[in-house]
Amino acid sequence: MRKPVVLITGASGEIGHGLIERLAEEGSHTLVTLDVRELPAELKPKVHRAIVGSIVDKAILDRILAEFEVDLIFHLAALLSTRGEFTPLAAHQVNVEGTLNLLEFAQRQGETHGRPVVFVYPSSIAVYGLPDLATKAAAGRVAEEQFLAPITMYGCNKLYCEHLGRYYARHYRQLAAEPLAGKVDFRCVRFPGLISAVTLPSGGTSDFAPEMIHAAAKGEAYACFVRPDTQIPFMAMPDGVEALIALAKAPRESLRQTVYNVGAFAPTAEEIRNLVLEAFPHAQISYKVDTKRQAIVDSWPADVEDAAARSQWGFAPQFDLASAFGNYLIPTIRARYRKP
Repeated sequence: MRKPVVLITGASGEIGHGLIERLAEEGSHTLVTLDVRELPAELKPKVHRAIVGSIVDKAILDRILAEFEVDLIFHLAALLSTRGEFTPLAAHQVNVEGTLNLLEFAQRQGETHGRPVVFVYPSSIAVYGLPDLATKAAAGRVAEEQFLAPITMYGCNKLYCEHLGRYYARHYRQLAAEPLAGKVDFRCVRFPGLISAVTLPSGGTSDFAPEMIHAAAKGEAYACFVRPDTQIPFMAMPDGVEALIALAKAPRESLRQTVYNVGAFAPTAEEIRNLVLEAFPHAQISYKVDTKRQAIVDSWPADVEDAAARSQWGFAPQFDLASAFGNYLIPTIRARYRKP
């Protein structure tokens, strides 16, 4: 008998840390993880099996299929935006081919055990591509179907995979003699910039916010790579994790779309700088604009419309701007660098 499990890909990343901790707290799931990196030692006792390998390796997926009965997949594995611009072919391989492998894996699982496999997929505001700052200012909060013309490889990858998920959920092999769609229950969260207090920023395109806090807490000068008026939506990592879990648990009949925006707060870079200076009055935060990264951030919305997520599956972030910085980010990061 195959063992029923939840599969988490990309489990060693920022979202994976929080998701494993949260699901382990619930205690109702047997977790299997897949990542090209070893799972951190502190997380290993919380999972049934930590597999080291790539989502592009179909042999590994075949072994998981043979050994486990997967009802729920959190597909977090991805090559992120900044790195994707340096290695676009690798980004396509991981982000698109890897996701296609996982969708086909989910389809086979669903066909094998006769139940739809819930496939939770984190997408990104990188799927948007607003043409200029005037359009961005006039657009305000952008809805799921607007301005879908991404200018990064990562954004292109994510948008295409949203379409792939919809295809597997609703139209898979639609010319076959027997209906095959519906074995994959694809559910996508389109995340804003996610800020974690417990993992280090990794040079992402939206990492100017956490980079300010880390530099201030270490007593190091920081030159922000975007303009003071730059505005995009953000969310505290715990709310991002809760969004994934809430969407996974939502009754299928309450969901009227496959892709959902979520957001929490949308400050400018200068507003973030001021919050950091309130907590660290001696911090040295200046601006040194990287025009190429600035252009990418300018193509993303100033904020997103997330009414569908709030009404259809109860999305409700716990952290607003003040509490995210005052109660979560700054105290946790300050403690990280406090001298004993």
